[in-house]
Parts: sequence; C-alpha cells; structure tokens
Amino acid sequence: DEGVTELILATNPTVEGEATAHYIADRLDGQGILITRLAHGIPVGGELGYVDGFTLTHAFRGRKPLSD
Repeated sequence: DEGVTELILATNPTVEGEATAHYIADRLDGQGILITRLAHGIPVGGELGYVDGFTLTHAFRGRKPLSD
C-alpha cells in the first residue's frame, strides 16, 4: 500500500489562493508526495484584451509545447 502519492491543489488563482497553495506545499515538503495544482490562465474562448496581468503571467508560466 503506497498511501497518498499525489495531492492536487485547486485553490483560486488569487493572492490568497497562491499563498494557501505554497503554505500547503511547504508543510508537506519532504513527505514524498507529489504536489500539483490545476492549470489556470486564459480561458478557452477568452479575449486577450480582457485578461488581467496576473492571469496572463500564469498563462505564460504554465505554457506547454504543442507537440508531445
């Protein structure tokens, strides 16, 4: 029995959500648990002109290659 191997965090993409995610990750550091977050950024169908800087920054940081 492996127990918990991954913790997927689904906090809001706000300053408070970021702080909470980092707090949890720091508390579980060294426990052998993969800690991930749900992706966030520009929504499908979203207009770039309406996206705030915080969301755009996260979208850039979370970018993925188009090819596998």
